[in-house]
Amino acid sequence: MRYRRANVPGATYFFTVNLQDRKSQLLTEHIGALRSAFRTVQTQYPFEIIAMVVMPDHLHAIWQLPEGDIDFSMRWSLIKATFSKALPKQEAISISREKKRERGIWQRRFWEHMIRDDDDLEKHIAYVHYNPVKHGYADRASAWAYSSLHKFIAQGMIDPGWGDIASLMAMPELE
Repeated sequence: MRYRRANVPGATYFFTVNLQDRKSQLLTEHIGALRSAFRTVQTQYPFEIIAMVVMPDHLHAIWQLPEGDIDFSMRWSLIKATFSKALPKQEAISISREKKRERGIWQRRFWEHMIRDDDDLEKHIAYVHYNPVKHGYADRASAWAYSSLHKFIAQGMIDPGWGDIASLMAMPELE
């Protein structure tokens, strides 16, 4: 089955990528391996990470692809494979995954949204950074270690007190 994907060379995209086991904590337990997988793929196939948050069982990222490049799917495939190879084989693997030589770590697909304009980008960056509060992992966004929010704070782009639990009702809904 072919899935419809927005394929605009050099565009900016928001992604959600999930582990197969949504109760797993592999991403935060093995954050070093995940970071290494990203660095390895970025070296071979450059892209800019505008914002990102890593939760125990999923991650959200906003990428800017190089001019003329549309292949985010290949990058995600390589990141998933590189991360998976760094982990010991402990997960249950279905027969269909075994036939395809896949591990049982990641969901096969991911969700992507092409960022339309500056307002859309701003809303998605806020969503990314607020995700740990939304899921109950932190009382304020800056309390979550695995987030690009800290880079935004260091650059003076976001106030350190932004994104506490009281602001949950004020967060923009994504379309």
